[in-house]
Amino acid sequence: MSGGALALGLTGMLASLALLIWLAYRGWSVLLLAPLCAMLAALISGEPTLAHWTQTFMPATGRFLAQFFPLFLLGSLFGKLMEDSGSVDAVAQFMIDRLGTRHALAAVVLGGALVTYGGVSLFVAFFVLAPMAQALFRCADIPRRLMPAAIMLGTATFTMSALPGTPALQNAIPMPFFGTTPFAAPGLGIVATLVMAGFGLWWLGRAAAAARRNGEGFVEPAGGGADDDTRGKSPLVRERASVAQTFDPAEIDSGADASDYAGAPPPWVALAPLAIVVAMNFVMNVVVLPRIDASYLAEPRWGATTLHAVSGVWGVSVALALGIIVLVALNRGRLGALRESVDAGANAAVLPVLSVGSLVGYGAVIAALPAFEAVRDRVLGIGGGPLVSLAVATNLLAGLTGSASGGLTIALDALGGTYMQLAAQHHIDPALLHRVAVMSSGTLDSLPHNGAVVTLLAVCGSTHRESYRDLVVVSILGAILALAVVIVLGSLFGSF
Repeated sequence: MSGGALALGLTGMLASLALLIWLAYRGWSVLLLAPLCAMLAALISGEPTLAHWTQTFMPATGRFLAQFFPLFLLGSLFGKLMEDSGSVDAVAQFMIDRLGTRHALAAVVLGGALVTYGGVSLFVAFFVLAPMAQALFRCADIPRRLMPAAIMLGTATFTMSALPGTPALQNAIPMPFFGTTPFAAPGLGIVATLVMAGFGLWWLGRAAAAARRNGEGFVEPAGGGADDDTRGKSPLVRERASVAQTFDPAEIDSGADASDYAGAPPPWVALAPLAIVVAMNFVMNVVVLPRIDASYLAEPRWGATTLHAVSGVWGVSVALALGIIVLVALNRGRLGALRESVDAGANAAVLPVLSVGSLVGYGAVIAALPAFEAVRDRVLGIGGGPLVSLAVATNLLAGLTGSASGGLTIALDALGGTYMQLAAQHHIDPALLHRVAVMSSGTLDSLPHNGAVVTLLAVCGSTHRESYRDLVVVSILGAILALAVVIVLGSLFGSF
């Protein structure tokens, strides 16, 4: 294409992205912004706008919904039932009782890790952990400003992107592109987990010790903080949270709490559904699905696909479904409003999946523009090889969109096939691509406009000025450090 057309196309892409970021940060719905900005980019580039809307944007959005709606639906339902049964409270209280105020930071981090690795959605974990963390920090006289960083470290770092088998959506997104499972590169994932958790706990401990030396302790928030149930429910928070998470905050108070019926369950009852999800996820992806005959999937009636393309989603879906069944069976007396809880869990999946799907549609239009070829060539030309360029591309897109899942899907929709070709040329295991891509989505996504950041600060009754520096260290710097370690080890020793 000519230089003028290239410049015009790049201008359209940058202008539409800037408009998307600016309006989304101001609370406008991504459901409206994504197609509007996509059409703006097409219009400036001289492309047929209506054709891109119906033939590019909508099919890409539809493919995302077809692939991942089961995970949004089951994940939201599982999280809502865990909350309404009192199980999340019981798990968090169990960790606090075992570790106590002496290890308050570790109790919050491990409590969050336990529930999110077991399949509880991020927003539900935020809502439950924040009041408990506030009570624990008050007893331990730890500055309240460290609460968001501690909660984020336990819920949205290593359990989202590194721990093998995590049912987080981000860990599922690369599976259809690379033919992998949630347990891709398990050894590297464990190494990354140790780096993230160790670095984060070291920083938080250092910050708490420095505050103690300076005479800084816990100070009650002016508005009640995490005990104020109205926090986190503004339309602005809802829009940002729906892009970054898999649970619509508007449904958090629907249904009925276990305290209205039989009270919180004992620890073993609360932990059982989490253990079922983790164990069944492993059994399905490592034992059962690799041994079944799924040759019928090649038929046109099943989409002419392969088992590798769907097995990961199948495995996580079965694990979550079984976890839901066990949860309901063990807590039937505590779920006095079961139908309302189920309805709320199902409804909580709708806005997030449509919001992220719309971002995917936007990315598909951008990738279809002629000028995108220049961007792709520039990204693929980044020094360091395919792993480094994949990490940079995913980081940038996750950061710009403020969404780990949205940025990751856009990157893989546009470049996934290319990276598979490069992997074959450079003898790179697709499992290594999977782990690098997932970890890359969980770094710069935690910039100030990220929905999880905005929501967590609101739930904790904190502000960016008070808490964001420590949050950056544990959720961005720690994640980038772990990502660098994985890239170096993967380049030297391959996937393991």
